[in-house]
Amino acid sequence: MDLGSLKIVRRLGQLRSADWLFLLSLFTLLMLGLSAIYSVELSQATGDFLNVKKQLIAMGIGGIVFFILTLSNYKSFQNYSLVFYVISCSLLLVVLFFGNTIRGSTGWFVVGPVSFQPVELMKVSLVVALATYFSRKARRPFAMRSLLQSGLIAAVPITLVMFQPDFGSASILFGLWFVIMLFAGLPWRYIGLMIISGVGMFYLSWNFFFAEYQRARILTFLDPSLDPLGQGYNVTQAIIAIGSGGLFGSGLGFGTQSQLKFLPESQTDFIFAVIAEELGFIGVSLLILAFALMFWRVWRMARRSQDDFTAYLLLGAGSIIFLQFFVNVGMNLGIFPVTGIGLPYVSYGGSSLVVMFVLAAIIQSIAVRTRGSHVK
Repeated sequence: MDLGSLKIVRRLGQLRSADWLFLLSLFTLLMLGLSAIYSVELSQATGDFLNVKKQLIAMGIGGIVFFILTLSNYKSFQNYSLVFYVISCSLLLVVLFFGNTIRGSTGWFVVGPVSFQPVELMKVSLVVALATYFSRKARRPFAMRSLLQSGLIAAVPITLVMFQPDFGSASILFGLWFVIMLFAGLPWRYIGLMIISGVGMFYLSWNFFFAEYQRARILTFLDPSLDPLGQGYNVTQAIIAIGSGGLFGSGLGFGTQSQLKFLPESQTDFIFAVIAEELGFIGVSLLILAFALMFWRVWRMARRSQDDFTAYLLLGAGSIIFLQFFVNVGMNLGIFPVTGIGLPYVSYGGSSLVVMFVLAAIIQSIAVRTRGSHVK
């Protein structure tokens, strides 16, 4: 056996140290999402299950990317963090001029049947960029310099995304930066300063960045009765679907809200409501348990990390997944405004799913290189 073959065998052997509980949670979420998308497609007149097929293709591409990155050395990302960051920011800039406008946001590249959101790639790039910065540059105790420098790294893509405008994705990027800073030891006085700055940014965004439909979403969120048949309709129908699920649900393909098309965006923004209606409390509990298991495994690995870059990379990847889960479920329950954020690994969407696979691969790449010490 030659040297190349031995190297391949050795790399494949590393998979024995994979975090299988994390993989179990990932598989559970993928199957729940695929089942819900299939159920919604049952109500379509065409009957070609096109979205199911597209989701399966995205899962296949994501699976290949996942396998390759899992066997790669995640620490090499640190050397290319600036390249990833510049490319992602450039794509966010280009899409403003040459992108397609979908649902009021100019944030898509569409080539034939394939569509791609650069902001999805930016999520991974910002995770790597912030992990690299805080592991190399930031010092304890936390200084104003670290706040400003890391804030500038995050502010560039956030501003570009706001120009699309895509408030939901911008809030995820901001949340990522804020969570990593908290774990880096951000003092309370800086948190107070950020709150004041946040209020000021919201005022500017409301007057200069938010589109009319985004203002309407926020106002309707505060008072759904302002537009019960318009912006308030989505949340109202989602809450009805969730409440009607009961213990076991109505069964896949038998949800009145999704099958009779009362629930809009049922395969993306409100797929949680579809699962709640058709699989009931049992299905929702399984979904939440899968996410909880995933977050626990990431947190466990982060606590046992031997270096700062690994810890920040895990916290960043876990934060993106958690924030999207938290915001999406909050949207479905009427706790947060509807911002177009999908449920990770569950909602329909090719580019988003592939990027979520990349984040999962980063986590697994770390797992296989710590020789399973975190699963004891």
